[in-house]
Amino acid sequence: MHPESVMSSPLDLSANATRLPWRERGLRSAVFKRLARLEHGCVTVADADGVHEFGRASADYPLRATVTIHDPDAYRLLALRGSIGVGEGYMAGAWSCDDLPTLVRIFVLNQDALRGLEHGLTRLMMPLFRLLNRGRDNTRRGSRANIAAHYDLGNEFYRLFLDETLMYSAAVFPTPDAGLREASVAKMDRICRKLELNPNDHLLEIGSGWGGFALHAAQRYGCRVTTTTISQEQYRLTRERVRKAGLEDRVTVLCRDYRDLRGAFDKLVSIEMIEAVGERHLKTYFRACAQLLKPHGMMLLQAITVADQKYEQYRNEVDFIRHYIFPGGFLPSLTAMAEILARATDLRIFHLEDIGAHYATTLRHWRERFLANVDRARALGFPDSFIRMWEYYLCYCEGGFRERAIGTVQLLLTKPLCRREPLTPALI
Repeated sequence: MHPESVMSSPLDLSANATRLPWRERGLRSAVFKRLARLEHGCVTVADADGVHEFGRASADYPLRATVTIHDPDAYRLLALRGSIGVGEGYMAGAWSCDDLPTLVRIFVLNQDALRGLEHGLTRLMMPLFRLLNRGRDNTRRGSRANIAAHYDLGNEFYRLFLDETLMYSAAVFPTPDAGLREASVAKMDRICRKLELNPNDHLLEIGSGWGGFALHAAQRYGCRVTTTTISQEQYRLTRERVRKAGLEDRVTVLCRDYRDLRGAFDKLVSIEMIEAVGERHLKTYFRACAQLLKPHGMMLLQAITVADQKYEQYRNEVDFIRHYIFPGGFLPSLTAMAEILARATDLRIFHLEDIGAHYATTLRHWRERFLANVDRARALGFPDSFIRMWEYYLCYCEGGFRERAIGTVQLLLTKPLCRREPLTPALI
């Protein structure tokens, strides 16, 4: 069972319902022509004029979702603003869905057939989206503003859906019925084992989050940790958690940009921080990481990736996530990272593991927790439009990971003098 959407009320399809204005009918017709091309999965659209079904569910793709149009403006937003407009319509309460993650999966499965939704009038808006996105470049000042826009929403907000570790990244579920906290701990242990962390190590973490990994590494593996973030909220809470754990002698918390870090470290970890670096700064980021490691050092990078085959398309478009959720955000591809590593650093790819399927499960847990705490979100001062936006974001990502439109990898990178033994299945 999927939790009910935040603002899903049934549409009145009685004889007294207001029929669509002629303009919206024209826009709807254009949308329906594209939906008629659906090959995998079935989408039912209910509006004031009736119920319309597109595609078909099959044994291979038994996916079904019903969309209810509450405001005909939903068609205008889709026609003029494409996939961004779809999200905006959901934020505005113009439409709802009985199973939003499944709807996203259907759209991903049929993305080539639906490609036309991003053309037509929508393409006139894309230059504006690109311009706005370029204005969010991750310079030192820009990075602080972009990070604050997402991560400084308030620590209590993130407690609404994260587990007790406060890990805001893909967990790794050791069993299908494992809980979120168990999976978060399993992911952290997995990283520590890959890095062969020990009490003699000085570990650098780029991207503290709320301190969950730094605490785990210091407590369970005895290493020294220097961790950095540029989020004021994360910095404050991480310092507080370190103090309460009695680890101030083992864990140093910095509020410093990765470009301003100095020192030589045995190991380096960066868990889903690279997405905030930006395409233009990827070379700078990897060079900084390589320079901060000792000649025998290792780096564990956990990164959300876009498929190599979709990379060029992704580079030239702006989606809902980059526009509304992660300003300045950018997903690299495996090939893009490998090429930069080879050209600009002495770091070598030692081991690669795809954990993308685990991210879909992680997001399901986050979504269920968030929807269970909607009243608390409202009490914190977040309006319904924001709550719907966050729900849409979690569902959007969950569907994308389920259909492998995006992935998550753990890359173990080594310096030239590193002599780490090969990883075995038992180790990871």
